[in-house]
Amino acid sequence: MIKLENVSLVFQGGSVALSNITTEIKEGDFVYLIGHSGSGKSSFLKLLYRDTYPTKGIIDVVDMEVSSLPKWKIPILRRKLGIVTQEPQLLEDRTTFENISFSLEVLGYDAKEIDAKTSTLIDLVELQDNAYKFPYQLSGGEQTRVAIARALASNPLVLLCDEPTGNLDPDLSIQIVSLLEKINRAGTTILMATHDSSIVNRRKKRVLELSDGKLIRDETEGTYV
Repeated sequence: MIKLENVSLVFQGGSVALSNITTEIKEGDFVYLIGHSGSGKSSFLKLLYRDTYPTKGIIDVVDMEVSSLPKWKIPILRRKLGIVTQEPQLLEDRTTFENISFSLEVLGYDAKEIDAKTSTLIDLVELQDNAYKFPYQLSGGEQTRVAIARALASNPLVLLCDEPTGNLDPDLSIQIVSLLEKINRAGTTILMATHDSSIVNRRKKRVLELSDGKLIRDETEGTYV
């Protein structure tokens, strides 16, 4: 599903973002990517959806060799991935329904399919009472749910989440993680970057830990306290 072999990312000027990363994430996994600010978490995720490319090494994501992927194939890769960031980046002049349906319009669904699928996604993230509210009328947790629903519009094989609970209080954070776990149980592979150790310690999942661009811990489910 996701495989990195001896992957390094060195920025112009010599700053090392990632150093010799080798790991594999299998279909159906739920994995936390942890580490302090500047440890390389965002760089790791950006490599997977080809927002940047490695200085060396091989990256395979959903049966595509991302490390050598030509530009014209990047949209094909990203249709297989859902991306959720810390800032939901919703369209402020569109309702919850419209924010989600717009993604489906871009994907080429017809009007009937868009209405049906948008309604299904709204039900999934439990926003039935907020379907016709604008982003400014939603809480931070509700906005994150909209962003998750939007990311699921393309039926992605993998959901990449970059600090989706970073701006939320502990209770809302747990609600978002519970939603992601439900999505994972339905078959979507999830990689979630977070600095929130309380979530990681409470939810027994595999953990990848970065420090100064190096992978210093790879613990499978149930092996840590």
